[in-house]
Amino acid sequence: MPRTPISLPTTLIPGLFVVIWATGFVTARLVAPHAEPLAFVAVRVVVTALVLAAISLVSGVPWPSRRGTRNALIAGVLMQGFYVAGVFWSVHRGLPAGIAALVGSLQPLLTAAIAGPLLGERVAGRRWAGIGAGFLGAGLVLAPKLGAVDASGIPPVALVACLGAMVAMTLGTLWQKRTGASTDLLANATIQFTGASLLMLPLAALAGDWKADLGWPLALGFTWSVLGNSVAGILLLMALIRRGAVAGVASLLFLVPPVSALMAYALFGEALSPIQIGGMTIAAVGVALASRS
Repeated sequence: MPRTPISLPTTLIPGLFVVIWATGFVTARLVAPHAEPLAFVAVRVVVTALVLAAISLVSGVPWPSRRGTRNALIAGVLMQGFYVAGVFWSVHRGLPAGIAALVGSLQPLLTAAIAGPLLGERVAGRRWAGIGAGFLGAGLVLAPKLGAVDASGIPPVALVACLGAMVAMTLGTLWQKRTGASTDLLANATIQFTGASLLMLPLAALAGDWKADLGWPLALGFTWSVLGNSVAGILLLMALIRRGAVAGVASLLFLVPPVSALMAYALFGEALSPIQIGGMTIAAVGVALASRS
């Protein structure tokens, strides 16, 4: 098996993973005023696929069979296509980055809730308690601002789009779990972003709006989105899995919403009320409880 192309102290990798994952929502907020979301995501996934393909070829990773390639393409359409596009579109339509991160962090809860019917897995009582706490906390975060008439409100259509993105991520995760266990992680990621490219290029072309403000915010956001969120995030995920930290990856996700909220507050002045902060804490505990192995 090829060596993971990353060399960092084990204790640093989980923290870096959380920070990089959290910056994805902040990046969406940064580029929202400067580019149309579908066009931005289309260019992002194409460039990421090319970068990962080059790394894969240099590393000499084994490529999957035709069936494995098809399964990775489907996972990529859901996880790197619909999910990322949904998050960027919802933030572009006014959903705060911290709220988008919270909605995204509910993905392990939805996965746990539907794993039984789809995969035949037994869901323990502790996990159901975590699912209930997670959705209760999310409700406390969303309720005070949903439909508010001022600028701090949560646009319902943007929230629905973000929820749809989270569902797509959940389905992609379940598909990946069922079909992608034997595929090299780097090759899998390359094919996934290729699948996302096959989805996003036609969608962006149909939308027909490729206007962009070619200033430093867009350049910085695009560069970080490709090299940081996509490439570095994939390599850190590989490092976590290959160092035996698979069970801990899901529980790391509950740290993403507060980190994203802090970043959004520092950079854009996005603030949460005390009730919302309490709800985010409850949701974090719920996700941690439901994700615990």
